[in-house]
Amino acid sequence: MDPIRVLVVDDSVVVRKIVTDVLSSDPSIEVVGTAVNGKLAQGKVDALKPDLITMDIEMPEMNGIEAVRAIRARRNRVPIVMFSTLTERGASATLDALSAGANDYVTKPANVGSVAQSMESVREQLIPKIKALTGRPVGLPGLAARPVAAAVAPRPPAPRTAPHKAPAVLVIGSSTGGPEALAKVVPALPATLPVPVLLVQHMPPVFTRQFAQRLDRLSALRVVEAVDGSPLLPGTVHLAPGDHHLTVRGTGRGAVTMLSQGPPENFCRPAVDPLFRSAVAAYDGAVLSVVLTGMGSDGRAGAAVIRDAGGTVIAQDQATSVVWGMPGAVTQAGLADEVLPLDRVAEAITRHLASAQARALPGTPPQPAHLTLATGAHR
Repeated sequence: MDPIRVLVVDDSVVVRKIVTDVLSSDPSIEVVGTAVNGKLAQGKVDALKPDLITMDIEMPEMNGIEAVRAIRARRNRVPIVMFSTLTERGASATLDALSAGANDYVTKPANVGSVAQSMESVREQLIPKIKALTGRPVGLPGLAARPVAAAVAPRPPAPRTAPHKAPAVLVIGSSTGGPEALAKVVPALPATLPVPVLLVQHMPPVFTRQFAQRLDRLSALRVVEAVDGSPLLPGTVHLAPGDHHLTVRGTGRGAVTMLSQGPPENFCRPAVDPLFRSAVAAYDGAVLSVVLTGMGSDGRAGAAVIRDAGGTVIAQDQATSVVWGMPGAVTQAGLADEVLPLDRVAEAITRHLASAQARALPGTPPQPAHLTLATGAHR
């Protein structure tokens, strides 16, 4: 198999060398060129035809966000991974780049003591994402990527072992490609959604706060970065904060959020599986779950618990996933009740919840799905 051809774009000589040296140390990756700004990068994209680009954000003449827009304006779909600082400004700029068409991001090493430590940080973050985005085996436990060209027929769902339960909560998990997927799904949900919503998106601190604020501006629902002990009420979406697992705890006054810094699961904190398991326990299996695009298999074990308890599992399909790792793992395990393109996920959510309401209120006809969808900012 030919090596993955990577173009490295960064105005810092030091960062270019670190990234180039790290990538060149992997025999399956070849750095075919470098550029010091987005303007020069465009010409090299045409000349070198890389399989993937790493892109800095702050650069002279043309920054990374402008470069992503320019590349996408030419209908070039080459995967782009942004290099971001772990700051409020860096998080905001990274989300802008993802909205412009970047596929994923890594954070620049901060407060590390040596070049060797910086290189190791880049190696751990960047190489798995490069391989996942280009459909190569990642080589780490739990982080398997299917070749992009090989479409996989969804496996039919396994027979249910428990009676189906009407959902009382919606839980969603995502990773690579998740910010843009969630920016399409959550704003398409109506303000009248009859259940609380909890989200896990694999993201570091600072980024999750910025992302919650963006989703809140786009959505009819209220979207917040989760805090410990919040009551779970319809109309509010709780996003797991970076570096904290988000789970659900039942109390005498109803279910509430719970945050912890327990060990990472599936190499992640926050992770999807703890949320899914806890929702089953708190809501006695009455859970509607959605697994969107993402690298790895986080959510597969939790989806099995949900389905065994009578809940419902929806997975994003391969064609619309940036990386079909997480939803693919759920689907190929026979755990997905529906496997859908991204633009049909919100409709499926409202359909399942409308059916649940109709069953709860005999004689009340379900509202048609096309009437329950609502978009636009609230307040």
